[in-house]
Amino acid sequence: MDLVLLFFIFVLAAFLGLELISKVPSQLHTPLMSGSNAISGITIVGALLATGAEEQGSMGMILGFVALVFATINVVGGYVVTDRMLQMFKKKGK
Repeated sequence: MDLVLLFFIFVLAAFLGLELISKVPSQLHTPLMSGSNAISGITIVGALLATGAEEQGSMGMILGFVALVFATINVVGGYVVTDRMLQMFKKKGK
């Protein structure tokens, strides 16, 4: 039963996220990307805590490391995309 509930919440969050992101005007994408990078930074802290927790065992350490890798990729990619978006607003001569 718990697995079904978690799957339902995941699917609901996916549809809600898709609807919300599709309604955001393009002028707000850069500030929202910066905010999501901050949230991913919090994910990195959580992944570090999960990786270092000895009571979780080796499986928890492996999952924490995988979460750490994915969150780091997300943060770096988000900053690269944000930088490219901000480059579009710079004047050509400068």
